[in-house]
Amino acid sequence: QVQLVESGGRLVQAGDSLRLSCAASGGTLTNVNMGWFRQTPGKERQFIATLHWNMGNTYYADSVKGRFTISRDNTKNTVYLQMNSLEPEDTAVYYCAAAFVGSGFFTKAFNYPYWGQGTQVTVSS
Repeated sequence: QVQLVESGGRLVQAGDSLRLSCAASGGTLTNVNMGWFRQTPGKERQFIATLHWNMGNTYYADSVKGRFTISRDNTKNTVYLQMNSLEPEDTAVYYCAAAFVGSGFFTKAFNYPYWGQGTQVTVSS
């Protein structure tokens, strides 16, 4: 059983940068996809980025490519989401998720059985 705790969400202004953290515990992060999603009221959870824990490979949604970066710290069992040039459209609750996978990437929310509680990011114009 993997437990995930996100942190770092807050109110920022358009153009600012923000780094979210997701601390994982309760399991060995072997062959795991660590993903970030976001959700706004009335909409489905949207894929942002994912990272294969063993290989370090990453995959991004086109909407954030070049602005957001996913990374990990093996020593802390933590995955990060660095967000630059934030826009009001980035306002959402951001979720961290985990899924065991042999290789490759999951980009659909239903593929991830483990979720954090979410952290609110608000970008003012």
